[in-house]
Amino acid sequence: MIDNIIGRIILFPFSVLYGLGVSTRNVLYDLGILRATAFNLPVISVGNLAIGGTGKTPHIEYLIRLLREHINVAVLSRGYKRKTKGFRLVSHTDTAEQVGDEPLQFKFKFRDAVVAVSESRMVGVPEIVKRYPQTQLVLLDDAFQHRSVIPGLNILLTDYHRVYTDDLLLPAGRLREYPSAAERANVVVVTKCPDDLDQAAKESYREKLKLNKDQRLFFSKYKYFEPYYLYGFERKAELNPNTKVMLLSAIANVDYLEAYLERKSDLVQTIRFEDHHFFTEREMHSIKEIYDGIEDPNTIIITTEKDATRLDLFRSFLLENNIPIFVLPIEVEILFGDGPIFDGLIKDFLINFTV
Repeated sequence: MIDNIIGRIILFPFSVLYGLGVSTRNVLYDLGILRATAFNLPVISVGNLAIGGTGKTPHIEYLIRLLREHINVAVLSRGYKRKTKGFRLVSHTDTAEQVGDEPLQFKFKFRDAVVAVSESRMVGVPEIVKRYPQTQLVLLDDAFQHRSVIPGLNILLTDYHRVYTDDLLLPAGRLREYPSAAERANVVVVTKCPDDLDQAAKESYREKLKLNKDQRLFFSKYKYFEPYYLYGFERKAELNPNTKVMLLSAIANVDYLEAYLERKSDLVQTIRFEDHHFFTEREMHSIKEIYDGIEDPNTIIITTEKDATRLDLFRSFLLENNIPIFVLPIEVEILFGDGPIFDGLIKDFLINFTV
């Protein structure tokens, strides 16, 4: 994806060709030439039109928290960048290399939940049900473009600062489909909203997204909690203006997190890598050198829960060198007091589900 105007102009013809391919594929699905499968149990898809950075993982976690006490929830993900193939159940003893960082994060946080990875959702859903016939709901992670499975409820996320109506197709922009594909969504959530979002901005986004009368619109933000030490949950770090922090992250969009840390602490350094990046031994030594070069020895390193799964591949190195990496937990909050409405919508879908 190119941010500068000249680069976008140069790449625009390639976006047109890409769009032609995407449109052709969607038409084939719409006409039934390419077959899509619906299953006899509830399936909820959480996805986006853009490449990464909209908050799919914390929104799926929101749904798990909402429902896990009432029904048996399973999560199915592709397991992006994993080094294994085919269907695989995720265990908390797996590594990010084996199952991908996001599925491993789900399993770490919800150990009693069924989490699986499969390149094919059409293969993965029945395989979950075969192995766990008590499954009552499957959550599909990042499956908006995977039309081989028909979800009963399609939730589309879009970043407040990068809504899909203001973007272009790959490679000139960040979109994997034209904005018109949003018509397939039952629910649209504008994510990573500022704390001071008001009603006027809410209505402005409603008009910008041009949703139809049957689509529901919600707005969400992140709630951050006290950072905990990567190798000891009971050890916490207090963030205040005197806390010197080095941010280490490999997520699609770190700006939201960076802005939070700038408000809550003394952010002295940010080290960024591309989304889902697997760190190398050389990079770990470089990170240590950068950290050692910071004057205040009380500085801590903050990372995300997703990054923590990949950093753990260097557990021995981190422990031997006493590198103070703290993980910043997050949860989603639905804004404007609409949380009960959103929750009720999800529960109504499940109650009224019919084959």
